[in-house]
Amino acid sequence: MFIIILINIAADIVGTAVTAASHVPFNAKSAKRIRGAPHGLQLIKNADKVANLTNDMLSDITTTVGGALGISIVVQIVKFGPAISQFWLNILVTALIAAMIVSGKAFSKKIALTHPDDVIFLVGRILAKVEETTGYSPFRKTRAPRNKRGE
Repeated sequence: MFIIILINIAADIVGTAVTAASHVPFNAKSAKRIRGAPHGLQLIKNADKVANLTNDMLSDITTTVGGALGISIVVQIVKFGPAISQFWLNILVTALIAAMIVSGKAFSKKIALTHPDDVIFLVGRILAKVEETTGYSPFRKTRAPRNKRGE
């Protein structure tokens, strides 16, 4: 449950930071060939897509999954402790999940807006490490040849 909430908050941090980050320090870091800077620059260049993916899609999905996990926790508690009212337990667990998500997002907005370049640089370094390890890059475009000669 807490992992889902942390993913939700991290997605919100990235989505907010990418809209507030400046490309200028990333251009300078990329020129110095600092690992992660080109990935951070690509994130900033695609800020609308990144913010949509993280703030809207990923955050909404993890919120829904967190609510479903809360319901399953209530069912398990009621199953082993039948003296507890399921109605009030549902309200309590749902309120706790909502409070953790909302307060975490409120705190994360401050971090994302006060240090957007640092956040995006950290994400860029993580993406660079993933690319080094797996060879996969979310920014690399592969195109099929247009004709038989490969032109």
